[in-house]
Amino acid sequence: MNPKIIHPDKSIALFVKEILVFESTDEYRSNLPFYADGYPGLLFQRSKGDFLISPHNKKMPHIFLYGQTITPITINVAGPFQIIVFKFYPFVLRAFWDIHPESINDSCYYLEATPNADIRQLITELSSSSNYSNNIRVLSDFLLHLFNTKKDHLDFSIKQAILNIIENNGQVAIGEIAKEERLNIRTFERRFLKETGLTAKQFAKIVQFQTSLKQLTSKDFHRLTDIVYENGFSDQSHFIRVFKAFTGSTPASFNK
Repeated sequence: MNPKIIHPDKSIALFVKEILVFESTDEYRSNLPFYADGYPGLLFQRSKGDFLISPHNKKMPHIFLYGQTITPITINVAGPFQIIVFKFYPFVLRAFWDIHPESINDSCYYLEATPNADIRQLITELSSSSNYSNNIRVLSDFLLHLFNTKKDHLDFSIKQAILNIIENNGQVAIGEIAKEERLNIRTFERRFLKETGLTAKQFAKIVQFQTSLKQLTSKDFHRLTDIVYENGFSDQSHFIRVFKAFTGSTPASFNK
């Protein structure tokens, strides 16, 4: 199932990459696979039946944060549903919610469990509307309020480094990025891990993988080696090894 992809309002575009909306009115069970993309996020869902995440087989609440997805997961939903995902640039989790991003890699943080009146009010507003445009506005306002109260805690050097890695499709020397941010390599690596939950090299590898995945799924290649060398992999076996680590399948199996 392909989601609606919505550009965030400019007031939150500094820290929200994009918004995804998945909707279905079917009564059968839907399976939505997700792979590493480098972006943690906030997910709100309303569903008629159980909303589970495999392989953990966890029944999920209506709203939660999720960390870096390193190993592949599948969302299993029974019956009609609406899912709204705000994908964050990975430098906001610690500042906005005072959590260690690495602690929720391949895991989640339940906002409903926090003793916060703003969260309770947010859930009430979201639950009262089935219109995704309205719910996007409600979530955007909530996140803008968070930004205005927490922005002094954001590490904008790491934000710029993240954009640098993305713009270069992961094919950039981490030492050069550290120099551009006027940081020694150890300080840069420590701050990057602290803010994102990943090392800079891990993040670059995920961006590189995602670029190759898009090329593979769009059929924008003649031979597999086109993807290998255009995306900076050392050879075909290296590409297959990285691809399988993030999807659980070889490129050939995935493409079928």
